[in-house]
Amino acid sequence: MRLSMNVKRTATLVVVGGAAAAWLYAAASATRESASVPVGRRPAVDARGEALAGEVARLHDRLHPNSTPKQPGRNLFQFTTAHARSQPVVQKPALSEAVVVAAAAPSPFKLVGIAEDAGPDGPVRTAIVSAPGQLFLVKTGENVTLRYRVSKISAEVLELTDVGDGSILRLALK
Repeated sequence: MRLSMNVKRTATLVVVGGAAAAWLYAAASATRESASVPVGRRPAVDARGEALAGEVARLHDRLHPNSTPKQPGRNLFQFTTAHARSQPVVQKPALSEAVVVAAAAPSPFKLVGIAEDAGPDGPVRTAIVSAPGQLFLVKTGENVTLRYRVSKISAEVLELTDVGDGSILRLALK
């Protein structure tokens, strides 16, 4: 019984293997006729490509300026013009004391806290200033932003000096 089972398996494998080999041989040696491609007709992709190339050329033509710029042109990286530099500069007298200007709009800064550390010349204070989306830890002489510099930190008040016009902004703990 066992012998007949092995013969059946062997015969099945030979038949299936022979069929697979015949199928592979037929597929490899079959001659295929190529489909004829119409010469006069162009694929739709080529027509769309030509339309796109025409549109790109039209847009490139629109990018070229129609007029020439005025000479001498303005230098975007220079803050003053040549005319303004040729005028004599009038020196303004120095202010003896910074002017305290009341801000018309509410300040974007808020004094959150003041920290003190003991130093050799007395307490060294650090102000904690809050601005929209930012938090600053500053000491006297440091900038809060490019516009404001810390001029004085007392126990409850922070004085910020506007670098541009010298006005003082006072922030107190609440």
